[in-house]
Amino acid sequence: MIHSTKGIVLRTVKYGETSIIVTIYTELFGAQSYLVNGVRTSSKKGPGKANMFQPAAILDLVVYHNDLKNLQRIKEFKWGHIYQHLFFNVVKNSVALFMVELLQKTLKQPEANPDLFHFIEDAFIHLDEADDQVTANFSLFFALHLTSFYGFRFSDDYSEEHPYLDLQEGEFVHEHPIHPYFLQGHYSFITSQLLKVMQPHELKEIQLNKEMRRVLLQAYQTFYALHVPDFGALKTLPVLQEVLG
Repeated sequence: MIHSTKGIVLRTVKYGETSIIVTIYTELFGAQSYLVNGVRTSSKKGPGKANMFQPAAILDLVVYHNDLKNLQRIKEFKWGHIYQHLFFNVVKNSVALFMVELLQKTLKQPEANPDLFHFIEDAFIHLDEADDQVTANFSLFFALHLTSFYGFRFSDDYSEEHPYLDLQEGEFVHEHPIHPYFLQGHYSFITSQLLKVMQPHELKEIQLNKEMRRVLLQAYQTFYALHVPDFGALKTLPVLQEVLG
């Protein structure tokens, strides 16, 4: 059957001479793989339309969908949102690629989740529009708040009596954990502050330096690895940390 849906591009692989296979997180069907023919064809008028399938691109799609097939087809596609900065600004693009890889590793099932889709779509649009301070903290915000859709979000009960953030249990605790997966002191407090952020512009109020972001991003990667099977390490993380400077 033919359906209209919005989609966010996660991964593109060349296929044959002119085609691609693209993984898209769709509003209607969750993560799906599509064969798109002819988009890498060049002409005198310019390159093909493969540039529309860059990671993080938001598209309006008309698709053929069959639940029995692993590879679907796209009938029509156009921009669903045109970014002003995200594809061209080195820092914003590095944050976006980190977000995309995080989604690649966690969106395991082809199931619709409109609330999650709208959170992701809204996050990329806010990143595109963000100032430098918000952009610098955006990866932390996204990594923390994405977990609430997967059911293992940190419980935000930080206090002087519960100063340790147990990454294995996902909660602030009173005593030093017996395992090595935890944050303490200022890093626990900052995580609590980030959990309270409801809108990205509020990230401007959280002052962090390069070392703080490095420690927190490494810790949040560990948190995901402890709760998502076969998560591994994020290839985009070292690049992001270098770019954030």
